[in-house]
Amino acid sequence: MHVERYGHGGTAVILLHGFGTCNFLWRAIAPAITAAGHTAYSVDLLGHGQSDRPLDADFGIAAQAEYLDAAMTVLRVSRAVIVGVDLGGDVAMKLAANRPDRVEKLVLINTPAFEELPAKEITQMQRRTARFAFSLTRGVMGAAPLLEGVLKGSVADQEHMPMKLIARYLAPFVGKDGAKHLLTLASAVNKADLDEDEYGEIKAPTLIIWGDEDKWVEPKLADRLVNAIPEARLVRLAGVARLVPEENPEHLSELLLDFIKKRAAA
Repeated sequence: MHVERYGHGGTAVILLHGFGTCNFLWRAIAPAITAAGHTAYSVDLLGHGQSDRPLDADFGIAAQAEYLDAAMTVLRVSRAVIVGVDLGGDVAMKLAANRPDRVEKLVLINTPAFEELPAKEITQMQRRTARFAFSLTRGVMGAAPLLEGVLKGSVADQEHMPMKLIARYLAPFVGKDGAKHLLTLASAVNKADLDEDEYGEIKAPTLIIWGDEDKWVEPKLADRLVNAIPEARLVRLAGVARLVPEENPEHLSELLLDFIKKRAAA
């Protein structure tokens, strides 16, 4: 797994991206965490970004939580604040429910749950996997027709997802096998990996941050999630969608740092 470390000392903060993105998502957040005296680790989930993509690997939520647990051991991080956007939040919840000793605090940003896991953009891919796999892997565009729509649909203001940024997120999926691998990642997302009972087993103080313009999940999901996790509170953000780190990194950094500070003082 590819991990980038920022800073030393303070609280360890692990940053997890979601579907279709990579640790590049945290380029504005990680330095802000470091500037406040903490250590940030931006992670590429296995199969994503610059991490390996073994042909026989399990890329599902439960497996990703196990990989993250192992990565924390290698990094010598015994306990951390885990921050996850979208699917990264599901991986974080799985870890928090099954390895509570690993998670000091949990931050979930537009994380699909309940019957909305997987979210709409993944279920659309899963339904059309065979057709896409046949046509796209044989074309010069590769994964672009699949991923461009996902990325554009993940921001409220299209200025926050210009073609240059889309190209950066597409980079791990170039080549004739790019679309096939993207579809493999989509097909690995399974609701069964995160049982609804596990939400109630999360002991870590939890902050749920929700961009209200998210088109891939219903807004009411945030309320259900905050009620399901014992020690959770919800902050809704108007005018932004799923990719809050792209659309409002300054406000997100403030929310994260305030949350970390309150925990340290408790």
